[in-house]
Amino acid sequence: MRITDLSQPIRTGMQVYPGDPEVTVTTVATVADDGYQVASLHAGSHTGTHLDAPLHSILGGDAVDGIDLARLVGPARIIGCGALDPHSVIHREDVADQLHDLAGISMVLFRTGWSEYFGSPRYLEHPVLAVGVAEALLAAGITVVGVDTLNPDSTLHNGGHLPFHTVFLGAGGVIVENLTNLGAVDWERPLVSVLPLALAGADGAPVRAVAMGPAGD
Repeated sequence: MRITDLSQPIRTGMQVYPGDPEVTVTTVATVADDGYQVASLHAGSHTGTHLDAPLHSILGGDAVDGIDLARLVGPARIIGCGALDPHSVIHREDVADQLHDLAGISMVLFRTGWSEYFGSPRYLEHPVLAVGVAEALLAAGITVVGVDTLNPDSTLHNGGHLPFHTVFLGAGGVIVENLTNLGAVDWERPLVSVLPLALAGADGAPVRAVAMGPAGD
């Protein structure tokens, strides 16, 4: 089996959603001085590649530890979105030809290529998913969606409104953000795992996202 890592490494000073807690990873004990090494981690619940639970934007929604883990491991469909301009809106009709025959698919991941800008101001200018995409996925029985951007909604121009989040999380769905390396998954129906840290009562949590497939020749 081959395993492709789809996760952004967590490191001090990494890019976060504007206003979220900054990330610091600090060594507080070393083998040389203490006989063991330990690090202190300070980060928000939406650090790096992470999962948004319904509680993130839905009053009374499920927390991370209320999500059935079986939903978060399964066959995935990766949707290629082509070359996109900053702030482009991806409409249902733009990807309709890739949303057919989703029977047996557990999650749909959108590859915009924007992960190459992670850590730069341009990353905040990412494309967004229209509400119609959320509605199409839910109608097909898909309740886990992932993006290789900071947000399926606009980050810089949202006016305090996150329509994709509202529709998708409002239906009990789960959103995975800040995926990377989706272009390296070059086989059909990858088995993808987006299991989160077991943060009790949390609105989100980092995940170690991986795609698994048959060993190459």
